[in-house]
Amino acid sequence: MKDAEKSSVHTTNLAISGMNCASCVMRVENALKKVAGVRSATVNLATERAHVCFSDETSVAELQRAVTAAGYAATVLDSRSSRLPDVGTRFMGWKVAVAGMLSLPLLLPMILGLGGIHWMLPGNLQWVLATPVQFWLGAGFYKSGWKALVNRSGNMDLLVSIGTTSAYALSIYLLMQGAEHLYFEASSAVITLVLLGKWLEGRSKRKTTEAIRALQALKPETARVKREEGETNVPLEQVMPGDQVVIRPGERIPVDAEVMEGSSHVDEALITGESKPLRKEPGFKVTGGAVNLDGRMLVRVTTVGAETTLSRIIRLVEDAQTEKPEIQRLVDRVSAVFVPVVILLSLVTLIAWVVYAGSWEQAILNAVAVLVIACPCALGLATPTAIMAGTGIAARYGILIKDASALEHACKVDTVVFDKTGTLTEGRPVLTDASGYGISSLELMQIAAALEAGSIHPLARAVREHASTLGIGVPRIDDHQDFPGKGLRATVNGRVVFLGNARWMRDLGVQLHPLWQSGQQLEAEAKTVSWLAVEENAEKKLLGLLAFGDVLRSSSASAVSRLQDMGIRTVLLTGDNHVSAEVIAKGLGMSGLFAEQTPQTKANVISELRQGKQVIAMVGDGINDAPALALADVSFAMSSGTDVAMHTADITLMRADPGLVADTIVISRRTYHKIRQNLFWAFIYNLIGIPLAAFGLLNPVIAGSAMAMSSVCVVTNALALRRWRPSSMQEG
Repeated sequence: MKDAEKSSVHTTNLAISGMNCASCVMRVENALKKVAGVRSATVNLATERAHVCFSDETSVAELQRAVTAAGYAATVLDSRSSRLPDVGTRFMGWKVAVAGMLSLPLLLPMILGLGGIHWMLPGNLQWVLATPVQFWLGAGFYKSGWKALVNRSGNMDLLVSIGTTSAYALSIYLLMQGAEHLYFEASSAVITLVLLGKWLEGRSKRKTTEAIRALQALKPETARVKREEGETNVPLEQVMPGDQVVIRPGERIPVDAEVMEGSSHVDEALITGESKPLRKEPGFKVTGGAVNLDGRMLVRVTTVGAETTLSRIIRLVEDAQTEKPEIQRLVDRVSAVFVPVVILLSLVTLIAWVVYAGSWEQAILNAVAVLVIACPCALGLATPTAIMAGTGIAARYGILIKDASALEHACKVDTVVFDKTGTLTEGRPVLTDASGYGISSLELMQIAAALEAGSIHPLARAVREHASTLGIGVPRIDDHQDFPGKGLRATVNGRVVFLGNARWMRDLGVQLHPLWQSGQQLEAEAKTVSWLAVEENAEKKLLGLLAFGDVLRSSSASAVSRLQDMGIRTVLLTGDNHVSAEVIAKGLGMSGLFAEQTPQTKANVISELRQGKQVIAMVGDGINDAPALALADVSFAMSSGTDVAMHTADITLMRADPGLVADTIVISRRTYHKIRQNLFWAFIYNLIGIPLAAFGLLNPVIAGSAMAMSSVCVVTNALALRRWRPSSMQEG
């Protein structure tokens, strides 16, 4: 048991070939899950890919053997693979063309008959034309259907092969009997139409992956590295962190890096969705895949390979498209029993028509129509194609959705909780006021700068920057200690000094009344006030206060307004003092406010809100937001924030724009609307089509045409999501 607990979990992605409907998906998933050591397996019909989690006791080769035994083929996808299905549209295209040419003469008498012209090909010639369609161009149906039978399951190809073989065999029997009317056109037309449907479906499926393909196309193959002997073009995989790379105007930036020399405007539109070029100067970060527009830059590589921003974006989008929402799991369970039920209904139709009409000929044709029209392919494609289109277009505009579950929850959000600093504000506060009590402002700044010397907090950076402009020397400190959500303590020049918020000062017993009125006035101006105190003779005394100002993002007001117009409640959750936070909340017209919160109490607030049966989204950017982000139903992180926040969040906003929260909810709602539409039409199609076929109201040719087009309609409907644009671009 201990060994099992210690075994590590591995993941792999497999390209699965040979799948054509939801029943195939279930069979591959079940085959993978039966392998010892497999923790989970998810198969996506639209991407033709399996994502498998397994322990040390399992090998990838075992997974591949399991897929092969189930009647399919599995190829391992490494981290540099495109991971996208090659749907083989060219190969399928010539098969459709040949099948069409052979089937058209068989269908011509039926077409001419609509105009009152009675003409018929000789029976032997019909047989000659139908046979290659049935057994050469339709061989794939037999192979796939046979594998399904061997594995004691069913799929779409099994239905097609049984149905067309029945019509073909009936035609041969009638030909031998000297009958004039044969049904070779039915078997050939059905195979041709199914092949056409697969070809059109493949072309449409390829469009759903265009977002990822566009991102993958951003990866340059080489980089121009500056070395002692000069500039050298080297393969991208040989570039290492710390290397210096030269980027000339018009070139695509190959890696994540920091600008060392030069300046330029950079186009990051395909990565962040930002439509305007951004100015980059020494000290600024640049992202691999962006385009350098007008200046030569020398950059120092910070990240390469799978950890670059572009690689992580691609990985997030691919993972989101692989995961299944709960609604798809229900569809999969239905699809698992769909084919056996259809075969049973076909047998019932056959027997009923023999008893009712006494005609085996009519009974077989109606039974064939039932088999042909009942296609689980549309059911299998209804959800994944919509998920792929929705997450793909969202990524194009800077919204990275981690998985389908996040997308599912986002469409139900009724309350959005915002952090303040770095989310609704620019997150770069500046020191505006420094008032000493018993000491000069200069001495106050020396102590504060010493305390904040090693901190990464935005307020600490503001203190250091202000001290730097004053040219203040920073004394040495000892015994530095952070108190999250409260402040910090250290020994400066032999004295124990405290810097933090008013609540912590009161807990420490510091008397704030000498500067309290000044502090209240500053907070009324929406400034954040920190207090400085010193411990002398076991008593903590006030030394002064520091006030910080932060600027609201230009899009914050419209972001809050849009959410409220959508019927979504907005709440401000911040560690800042109540007065300062209230100014922001009222100014933006927010519905609720929780101020002076620690990381733990922020998490408690989210828990309490969730208990009210609300679907809560949390938007943050800092380490102190991570506990609250983890507890929310849906969590959003600004890419301008910390890696901890982004790793915790379900959705990453690649632009520091809170308006993207509303855009995310809109695209999630549209995606799930498309899923519901697709499932409705897929189910209704079968609920109506199967009875019509069973009662003899559909011939096999019409049934085959309807079946082929059902999948195309589902994919085309999902592709309508590609027309979506964020509100900011619609307004522009």
